[in-house]
Amino acid sequence: MAEVQGGRIVVGVDGSASSKAALAWAVRQAALTGAEVDAVCAWQIPAAYGYGYAMTLAIPDLEKAAASELSQAIAAVADEVPDIEIRPLVVQDNPAQALLDCAKGAGLLVVGNRGHGGFTGALLGSVGQHCAQHAECPVVIIRGPKPE
Repeated sequence: MAEVQGGRIVVGVDGSASSKAALAWAVRQAALTGAEVDAVCAWQIPAAYGYGYAMTLAIPDLEKAAASELSQAIAAVADEVPDIEIRPLVVQDNPAQALLDCAKGAGLLVVGNRGHGGFTGALLGSVGQHCAQHAECPVVIIRGPKPE
């Protein structure tokens, strides 16, 4: 793999086990290459917003939940490589598009192999697949722990 000397590593974080593994990998890679790390957590207004249960969710609560998930993931890896600063970015957008936008000009994009999507038998989630096909920089896909 080509080294990313300096520059930026963008990593997608959604709270899933594979995204946490991706964040840990990105931080270790940054320690080796001197890159900065941008941890991106995207959130969207649910498609059914305004119908039924979703109406009870306030939009600021969705953003706070994403920020909290991202903070927890960063805190879990921060001690692993304390010299690496991880910049949290909470973005309201489709996760794949948010990652592609944030990765413009980056040296590397890192994602987990699956997130919170519904088809658990898939080897690669839709966000990872979309990023691998459309990113302007190299993409690393990290396999999360095997489900029990």
